[in-house]
Amino acid sequence: MATTARNLYEALGVSKSASQDEIKKAYRKLARQYHPDRNPGDASAEERFKEVQTAYDVLSDPEKRKQYDAFGSADGRGPGGPGGWNVNWGGDFNIGDLGDLFGGLFGGAGGGRGRTRVRREAARGADVEATVSVSFEDSLRGVETRIPVEIETSCRECGGTGARPGTAPVICPDCHGRGVLAESQGMFALSQPCPRCRGNGTVIESPCPHCGGTGRERRTKRYSVKIPAGVKDGTRIRLRGKGEPGRDGGPAGDLNVTTRVADSRLFDRRGDDLVVEVPVTYPEAALGASVEVPTPYGDRISLKLPAGSEDGKLLRMRGHGAPKLKGGGKGDLLARVRVTIPKKLTKKEREALEDLQKASREDPREALFS
Repeated sequence: MATTARNLYEALGVSKSASQDEIKKAYRKLARQYHPDRNPGDASAEERFKEVQTAYDVLSDPEKRKQYDAFGSADGRGPGGPGGWNVNWGGDFNIGDLGDLFGGLFGGAGGGRGRTRVRREAARGADVEATVSVSFEDSLRGVETRIPVEIETSCRECGGTGARPGTAPVICPDCHGRGVLAESQGMFALSQPCPRCRGNGTVIESPCPHCGGTGRERRTKRYSVKIPAGVKDGTRIRLRGKGEPGRDGGPAGDLNVTTRVADSRLFDRRGDDLVVEVPVTYPEAALGASVEVPTPYGDRISLKLPAGSEDGKLLRMRGHGAPKLKGGGKGDLLARVRVTIPKKLTKKEREALEDLQKASREDPREALFS
């Protein structure tokens, strides 16, 4: 934005005859209103903030203000001409003359008064980790729940400026808002971040008592999380933009939620398959039978047990396992046969087993001696 579109007094909303106190008061109000930490992601607010900073930097200096009033520039050479003080609201370079462009390399050769300023880069907010506990049944059917998450966000008292409410950051007196200091090294001038303002270009004279001047505070927020059907223990769910807010207009980080699934009393999980142990009697295992098997969804299905089924045999029931997170459908339900041996026998049962033993022609230990 050029000075012809808005002069410095208009930028601060004051008259040309405004006192220094009026200029300072107007600057603090506008700087607090348009500060990037208070308007994350708002490019127009960021430009307005730079415009206010630039205007205050000139009008708060009596000598610069005098030259600006007389010539429309801050160095007395006329606006826009050679050596003119061309206001660049973008905040990257404020140019006095061509020598200023090379002042950092050649020690300010040309006598220019360069105002190279460091622009703080927008920083993405940090990712946040959280865990959520769900029952085995909820992991299969899916559920929506709310979880508390502690994040670092803008201070509620100062709006993220770090300054006590009613005040605002001011131009750093050491670097005059440039954010860098130049140190002469012979014919070269090396620039380094200003140690007083840490490259920000502004300092806080009266820190916010709530955040101690950091502009940030830790706060617990609650987020709704949709747990999809089929999650396993350790499944990670990413909620984009629900992490910590970014700095200087940067995007927010993400919230990564890890699921912790409780064990089931009946079912063991193997990937997308579920395993259930099914007790059967010796006659059922020997002769074959139709037995009922529970599913994790509350219903029962009939399973055909082949004759001669051994203990530990796995029988597969397709499509009755856990939902698949990718590709749709469900895994399988595996029934593990467990042959039960009665600890007490009735007289009739004992007689039947003795008759079976006499009639049996198979020696199960024959292979041990062959």
